[in-house]
Formats: sequence, C-alpha cells, structure tokens
Amino acid sequence: MRGGSENRAFDFTADGVRSVSARFSPTTHGVGYHGFIAAIVAAAVRTGVSGYLGEGTNRWAAVHVDDAARLVRLGLEDAPAGTRLHAVAETGVPTRDIAQAIGDALGLPVTSIDPADAEEHFGFIGRFFALEMSATADATRERFGWTPTGPTLLEDIAAGAYAHVAR
Repeated sequence: MRGGSENRAFDFTADGVRSVSARFSPTTHGVGYHGFIAAIVAAAVRTGVSGYLGEGTNRWAAVHVDDAARLVRLGLEDAPAGTRLHAVAETGVPTRDIAQAIGDALGLPVTSIDPADAEEHFGFIGRFFALEMSATADATRERFGWTPTGPTLLEDIAAGAYAHVAR
C-alpha cells in the first residue's frame, strides 16, 4: 500500500526533489504513545484478559520512538534522493510475549484467543495482530551507522509506557 505514495514521491527526484522514505515498524512505541500496542492494551483493559491469537508465534517488528526519530534525522541530513529507511530495532517480537508483558503490567490473565474471535476481542486491531509483521533494517543500519539504543517493546510495556491507556 505504501508503494503508491512512496513511488510518487520518488518520481520527483528527476526534477531535483530529494525524496526520502521512512518505513516504520508496525510497533513504534514509547511512553504515552498511541498506536497499535495502545489498542491491544485497551482491548485487555476492556475484556479483562490480555490475549494473543492462536499460538501467538506470529511476530511484530518494533522500534522505540526516539530511535525512529534519530533515524529520520539521519535520513534528512545524509540520505540521497530515493533512499528508503527502515526503522526497525527488533526484527520480530512474538505476539504471545507482547500479550504476556501486557498481562504482567496490568495484572491480567493471559490467554489464547481463537482467531475467529479476533475482532470481537481486540476490535479493529485484531485483523492486524494476527499477521506476521516482522522486518529488518540491516541495510539501513549499515549505510547510516544507525544503532537503536532505546528500550525494547517489552521493556517499555513493563515500565508502564501504556499506563495511560489503563486509566
């Protein structure tokens, strides 16, 4: 889906426009951040259960918002036109581990949810939580010397980064 706007932006490089694309992990996280994990936390609060789908072995790539911001800065400063940056610190965090961290942080039981019940339990995010959304940033790290240093997704959840959702 991103190809349309990304490719259109890159069409202008021939006209001297320095277009750079930043591709963020499905899970860009940080204290007080709103996004996919906040929606999963909200589902746990609403249902009283921190869930994962099926075996919970599908994985989500993740990046801390501060690391993503540093990469965007590097891209704006140094990336040649037509560069695609991949903001990925963690290649793939199993969704069962995400659910366990949420359950531990909120004091809720953790359980498998039948994939057929994904939208009922999670709401709109259920169709995404079932997907394998792992990714890498090896080329980006090598080319720009970018090394993520922020907390991991599970560390952020454990430290209460999504406490604002539970209130």
